[in-house]
Amino acid sequence: MDATEPRVPVVVVDDLHVKYRVFASGKAAGNARSGLLNMTRGIREVHALKGVSFTAYENETIGVIGSNGSGKSTLMRALTGLTPPAAGAVYARSRPNLLGVGAALLPNLSGSRNIVLGGLAMGFTREEVETLKGDIAAFAELGDSIDLPMRTYSSGMQARLKFSIASARSHDILIVDEALAVGDKRFRKRSEARIRELATEAGTIFLVSHSMSSIRDTCDRTIWINQGVLQMDGPTDEVVTAYEGVRR
Repeated sequence: MDATEPRVPVVVVDDLHVKYRVFASGKAAGNARSGLLNMTRGIREVHALKGVSFTAYENETIGVIGSNGSGKSTLMRALTGLTPPAAGAVYARSRPNLLGVGAALLPNLSGSRNIVLGGLAMGFTREEVETLKGDIAAFAELGDSIDLPMRTYSSGMQARLKFSIASARSHDILIVDEALAVGDKRFRKRSEARIRELATEAGTIFLVSHSMSSIRDTCDRTIWINQGVLQMDGPTDEVVTAYEGVRR
């Protein structure tokens, strides 16, 4: 995008708070998550996100980093509307899509049949699926295994197939949660290249990953979530360097 052109906001997160309730045993209460804080009569409240605010712009690929339990996945679920805010709001130009069609795939069906099923679940027509099926299978690098039941696949093979199906369509706002952490180094590089392609076609991409090399290679901007707080938001190299410094 030309530097003189105004940037177009695609997602605005405004003072977002998310809270969960959990039983003292750690079992979820209602829409709860794991974590233990503020116990009242056997139920504790977890303040998973605490006033997170940022604006994402068109054609940005934004890395989302933080330790386990920091609130990254909660933030992504709030963006997609799967988790309601306790306070604050999320405004998006269109509904964000979470990369992954695992729930639509059936273990007793072949990889080829699952490509059709997954494509239809994503909104492709039967004709579109048939046209794309060869390219999806080739990207997943499953070879003759594409005709075997998916239950015979390794976890890496299943993840490659899911990524290949889900990344076959461009999205206005796309969330990729650890999808690149599959396969060998060569496949991860191909996945990263595909994400960059999608970024040029989509409005905004959020990449959630524990792989700092994937974040550095794919994202120009990164946000760091730390214990539910937006710790840092800026150029990827600066944010990742600060994050790695704290974790050493």
